[in-house]
Amino acid sequence: MPNERWCRLRDPVRGPILSSDEHEFPPPFPPAGNYLSCVIDGGLVYVGGHGPVAGDQMIRGKVGGDLTLEQGREAARMTALSILATLQAELGDLDRIQRIIKVFGMVNVAPGFDQTPAVLDGCSDLLVEVFGEAGRHTRAAVGLAELPVGIAAEIELIARLRP
Repeated sequence: MPNERWCRLRDPVRGPILSSDEHEFPPPFPPAGNYLSCVIDGGLVYVGGHGPVAGDQMIRGKVGGDLTLEQGREAARMTALSILATLQAELGDLDRIQRIIKVFGMVNVAPGFDQTPAVLDGCSDLLVEVFGEAGRHTRAAVGLAELPVGIAAEIELIARLRP
């Protein structure tokens, strides 16, 4: 459900529980081309590239140039919220997620900026806040010279669904 408010409350059996504290989902961002936001196949959900977009807000710029490391981390966190909004809309319930498996993050960087893992911690930290130990994942974090429409980060995710 878009704009559902949630926080880290955990039930030992069901996992994360939506609540009305702390954070807010942005509206799910529709695909910007001929592709799907996510695909479910064989018990896995593959989430395509999302950026730091929340309604009419978008974080643009190069980390290490236009943006500080902390602003880059916030862009990665905002991107994770966008991914969760898409998953919520697609799955109907985040409790269907058993484990986050992999995150692939691309950061729009100024020449010489080499702290992309620290930027992607904004996403990883949020996933652990929401899913606990099941939110810990493998990850790649790369720096690129350009990203679509100048966004600060683009992140993909793979998660395992509960049987």
